[in-house]
Amino acid sequence: MVRYSLGIDMSYKIFHVCLSLMQADGNVRVKGTSKFQNDKDGFVLLESWLQKHLKQKELPVAIVMEATGVYYEKCALHLYQAGYRVSVVLPNIAKKYLQSLGQKSKNDKIDAKGLSTMGAERNLTGWEPLNDFFYILRSYTRQHESLQQTKTIINNQLHAQHNKAHYNELVEQQLGQLIEVIEGQLKELATAIADHIKTNREVSQRVKQICGVKGIGILTVAVIIAETNGFALFKNIPQLVSYAGYDVVEDQSGKRAGKTKISKHGNGHIRRAMHMPALHAANWKGSVFQNLYQRVVERTSIKMKGYVAVQKKLLVTTYTLWKKNESFNVGNENEKHTKEQKQMLPSLVSPKADKKVVPA
Repeated sequence: MVRYSLGIDMSYKIFHVCLSLMQADGNVRVKGTSKFQNDKDGFVLLESWLQKHLKQKELPVAIVMEATGVYYEKCALHLYQAGYRVSVVLPNIAKKYLQSLGQKSKNDKIDAKGLSTMGAERNLTGWEPLNDFFYILRSYTRQHESLQQTKTIINNQLHAQHNKAHYNELVEQQLGQLIEVIEGQLKELATAIADHIKTNREVSQRVKQICGVKGIGILTVAVIIAETNGFALFKNIPQLVSYAGYDVVEDQSGKRAGKTKISKHGNGHIRRAMHMPALHAANWKGSVFQNLYQRVVERTSIKMKGYVAVQKKLLVTTYTLWKKNESFNVGNENEKHTKEQKQMLPSLVSPKADKKVVPA
């Protein structure tokens, strides 16, 4: 397809661009390169520069950028709102593509050219910004995850302090105070997450239904829907599985059979959120999750593979319940909920519910 393609390599302060044209003979020609400040003025200048270089106005324009932290978001949103088709690719996909072109050197200008060629040669999926509701939810869940990781680091330091040859009371006191502060902030965030979900009746209802799965609580569901924009961009289960990095990668050639494992090339926030729920679900007597766990462990003799299989199953189940707007059929009405579910399920529907939330 004859079209223009604009590759954008983002960084904190500036971004490099390369405009290419896919010609009728299949060759890609560079039509211009430049760089701009990564701010509102820079985005406006980019639009002016782009329009000047589009000699054939009737041709479509594909804009491709790499998901570089959060630095790409403002530019992507600006171009999207201006009516351009924007595609955002994962860094590992961009890296593999550039390697396929035989490029050995790496700098911002080269990366922009590679992304431009990629957009010209491939029909990439269009990017859409997060819904405001899910964007706010994601800011809560990511902050909660960051604080939880910090708490783990400080707990490890405190454990090391207890086992040192020379005890330091001041250091232990400060570490203990930090943990208390973080625990208080975690409770505030968990309450904010539950309150935010209650502001949307439809989301609140669906979250409540999904929490019928043992091991899954509000925080777990919040992470999943925040990272997937409420599953808005997924048309099927394989797309979701690949996005979360649970797709299976084989390493086999001829008689050699390497390891088969999940790619982990996807959203790590989702995989981290599914870890603890999988431990609970794998011990849910008579459930499909326990049966899956046992089958995988019997076949591989590796418990972690069983837990990963349960994580994937839980994610797919969450997606299915969300899309169908259904409750999970536990098959046993006497099945006990986890402590998290008992404390957090009422907070979704009752404005007078206890706000001391236990996170997943």
